[in-house]
Amino acid sequence: MNKQSYKNDNIERKQTSTPKFLDKNIIKEELDSNIVSKSNTLDDILLNRSITFLFPTDENKKIINQFTNVLELAVYNKNFNNINFDFKYYNNNFELEKIISSSYTPGKIYIGPIKNDDTQSVKKFCDKKLIFFSFASNQGLAGDCIYLFNFFPQNELEELFNFLDTETKLAFLFPENNYGFMINSIIDDILNKSETILVNRSSYKKDLSNVRESIKELGKYNLRKYELERQKKILSTKTDLKSKERYKKLQKFKTTSDYDFTHILIADYGLNLLKVAPLLTYYDIDPNLVQFLGTGVIDDENFFTEPSLQGTIFPGIEKNKRIFLIKQYEEIYNENILRISTLNYDLIGLLNFVFTKNYSFNELILTLNNSKINFNGIDGKFYFKNNIVERDLDILKISKGTAIKID
Repeated sequence: MNKQSYKNDNIERKQTSTPKFLDKNIIKEELDSNIVSKSNTLDDILLNRSITFLFPTDENKKIINQFTNVLELAVYNKNFNNINFDFKYYNNNFELEKIISSSYTPGKIYIGPIKNDDTQSVKKFCDKKLIFFSFASNQGLAGDCIYLFNFFPQNELEELFNFLDTETKLAFLFPENNYGFMINSIIDDILNKSETILVNRSSYKKDLSNVRESIKELGKYNLRKYELERQKKILSTKTDLKSKERYKKLQKFKTTSDYDFTHILIADYGLNLLKVAPLLTYYDIDPNLVQFLGTGVIDDENFFTEPSLQGTIFPGIEKNKRIFLIKQYEEIYNENILRISTLNYDLIGLLNFVFTKNYSFNELILTLNNSKINFNGIDGKFYFKNNIVERDLDILKISKGTAIKID
């Protein structure tokens, strides 16, 4: 397929063919006319029509390239006109701050930084009437001119626990890494707002060296194994037919199934998750009796064919909501789009809406600070609450290579 160059509003890109999966209305307005009123205050200003992306040079090159590519697709698909997008790369905080110092004007929007430390360093510019849409993961950085746009586990877990019934008893298994510690630090506060009861938790080293012992401890494997052997020993002395049939049945099991919990949350991802999940079933935590749960990081097709994860539920949005972008990206760039790269698509849609409506700086702030204003994105309906993006998520269930919405 021949590639041809094309240009649209100061962005140059390459395209294999005219995209077949356009959706110019992926972000739509849901506003009450009284929510955002026209701002005529004397200190209001126009939004700068030059948007700057801030990328660290030490970040994963594939992520940076995909963020740039998705930006181009979003601008094209949404017919985002008369805006200049500028790309700036930096090696350290000093260079980052120098870029902002030399480029800012009141009303300017920056997309980035990506990293927590870099986001912290740009907070000093919040008195300049700027807005930063950061992809940082530390929610404590939100506030003032910093708006965080990412997938946040707190939002995901709130949606998940609200879905569970009032009789849920939860076991929690997590790795001793940044992600696992972060989930462990927020889970209690989230559970306190739900009906779910946490009955046990266990952690394992990030190299998985003690994961077997952690799983056995969590599921009280040794105690349940002892109890089963005790029952077998008693039944082995019986001569009646019912006892013999019971004894024969118990011979098929390693432990009893009297779990303390009804659900187990596995807060892991990547290759480690594919190693940990089968160990749960190996040590007799039966997914047919215990509901397996995951966070949003499990929303990856690499997990959907793992036998031990069949039936696992997690918060997310069905793939068909973003299938047009997945196919379009693969057609043009000849690679699969990373799950995180879709973030840029919804953010560009939001900005397209803002500039189409000719919002001023104050009107944009009013819009972002009002959680009653929702936008429909390919990653779910979203809004901002305390400068952090939140989404109305579905509950998905892994089944035979896909994840389907639970009605």
